[in-house]
Amino acid sequence: MTNLKTALHDLHIELGARMVAFAGYDMPVHYSSGIIKEHLHCRTLAGFFDISHMGQCVISGDDIATELEKLTPSNVSKLAINQQLYTVLTNENGGVIDDIIITRLASKFMLIVNAACKDKDYQHLNAFLPESCQLQPLTDYALFALQGPAAIDVMQHLSKPACQLSFMQALETQINGIDCIVSRCGYTGEDGFEISVANTDAQTLARLLLSFDSVMPIGLGARDTLRLEAGLSLYGHELNETLTLLDSGLAWLIHHRTNYPGAEKIHDQLEHGADKQKIGLVIDGKIPVRENTPIIDINNNVVGVITSGSFSPSLQRPIALASIDSNNSNDSFYAQVRNRTITLHKAALPFIKHRYHRR
Repeated sequence: MTNLKTALHDLHIELGARMVAFAGYDMPVHYSSGIIKEHLHCRTLAGFFDISHMGQCVISGDDIATELEKLTPSNVSKLAINQQLYTVLTNENGGVIDDIIITRLASKFMLIVNAACKDKDYQHLNAFLPESCQLQPLTDYALFALQGPAAIDVMQHLSKPACQLSFMQALETQINGIDCIVSRCGYTGEDGFEISVANTDAQTLARLLLSFDSVMPIGLGARDTLRLEAGLSLYGHELNETLTLLDSGLAWLIHHRTNYPGAEKIHDQLEHGADKQKIGLVIDGKIPVRENTPIIDINNNVVGVITSGSFSPSLQRPIALASIDSNNSNDSFYAQVRNRTITLHKAALPFIKHRYHRR
């Protein structure tokens, strides 16, 4: 099966990217500098990410906030114009269909959904939204992320209004005459922006962003290690349709108690406790402990599983996220990697402090 290509595919090849199949797309995993240099560049200056594989759609019509609130545990109706909300779509068992970002614009709502989930998300939304709400996938739009402490310096040259945004705010604006939607958010733990732009303007805007000395192109490899250090969940790893949002450490998303799929299960867990808990782990030694590795306690009982694990370029040691039994309060665990017993220590999340711009 042939993978889809983003509007920047030829530019990635020109920049020397190593391309891999991901969520049905041909995507850059890293460029010639390699994952570690890309990762550290984002932490110190600014990284450019092509995230056009993500799903973008707009919903227009009547009572959109009220209708979306019936599908999520969050207060969508309290969103002000140009404000964003991170939330989840839940199933009837309280599991997570997908984690999404909802942006309220002047005349419509915009949703960003995960690449591997967009088809089922759109089907779910279309099945439950009334005819008064029209969903339109933005298949002819690209999505970029500009992340890192120098991102604001770059944006100062491109869009003064975008520089006035606070974390989880957005606006419709122009960059060098190109219409786009800029939001101040991201998936690295750093300050930065995401930019939605028509495919026809994508390469022009990408080359403009990359023309700044502080900006380096960054692939999926470093995007994953950056989000792992930030303690951020990845769908299919920390989030899935079996774990409830409480099992996945997302109780803070719950702002109303009824009228969304799985509410009964979730609020039963609020009363009696979740089955699982999400934790961070730092690993003794230099060997990373990868996803799906069982976690055992001192008595050799399996008490959980690694959901994401990699080497942390910032901390210079392996780290991991894990799902363990909710009643487990131990601080140390063990895992078997290539016939070696590795010691794991519970760590506070995030591993690297978030540097979002909040007013």
